[in-house]
Amino acid sequence: MIKKILTITLNPTVDKSSTVDSIKPEKKLRCSQPVYEPGGGGINVSRGLERLGIPSVSFFTSGGRTGELLEKLLQKENINTIAHKVSGETRENFTVIDTSNNEQYRFGMPGEDISSRECNTIHDAILSTSPFPEIVVISGSLPEGMDTKYLSQLIKELKKKQAKIIIDTSGDALTEALKEGVYMVKPNLGELSRLSGKEELDNESADEAARQLINDGKAEIVAVSMGPQGAYLITKEEAIHINAPSVKKLSTVGAGDSMVAGMVSIIAKGGNLTDMARMGVACGSAATMSKGTGLFTKENAEKLYKWLSK
Repeated sequence: MIKKILTITLNPTVDKSSTVDSIKPEKKLRCSQPVYEPGGGGINVSRGLERLGIPSVSFFTSGGRTGELLEKLLQKENINTIAHKVSGETRENFTVIDTSNNEQYRFGMPGEDISSRECNTIHDAILSTSPFPEIVVISGSLPEGMDTKYLSQLIKELKKKQAKIIIDTSGDALTEALKEGVYMVKPNLGELSRLSGKEELDNESADEAARQLINDGKAEIVAVSMGPQGAYLITKEEAIHINAPSVKKLSTVGAGDSMVAGMVSIIAKGGNLTDMARMGVACGSAATMSKGTGLFTKENAEKLYKWLSK
């Protein structure tokens, strides 16, 4: 039986993408018709899981006209949602691809402040989710006004309900989240370096840094995303490295979230660490084959997964 999954996105966005022929300063640039897609870490994980045929519920904050658009976009993709209303406007991100050289420009906008009262209602709403999930994925940045300790407090309560916590964030929020210990964390090499207090990591030192997190009780599984080099999954007993396949890269937006979706799909079905690593790399690589913020297609993900399983 597939485990119940809840994804949490505290700072969601509507991703707007367009193309232009040659970006130059002080010139009116004629862009293509924009494409609007739902965005934010946990939301993208739910979108990826839906492509893989794995059901989930996506919890996210929603405010203003952009929040309404976000909800409509998710409805179109048949994502099960819990849209928690807040007073601030949901943010937007903007991506432009220069078609003359295929270079991508990504503009991330800040979200509006979340009040302490709203933080409390969000906390209560998550903990009162019914039926309660067996897997909780917390992914993405924190909104303005939310204390970094918020995540550690939330994780503590979620663990009391026996949920497996998967975290994918960065900076102080990640440091705070790991104080409570999680089932799986997905840092990139830079984030793992910061957590370990080392300036640079290679494969050997990355293994040591990941195992230190595990030995300190901060995570049971450390999934290190390594971009073109694939991924490295470490537990107390195992260490698995899967190289990324060579594909035609069109966009890197959502590749990390797609990797998480791939791994969570295997966890939900009770799969092993090797299959987790393969599906994570397959979905992450497949996402780079799609234009704009489109994540991956099921066809590309399954094709790459089969190739990696040979």
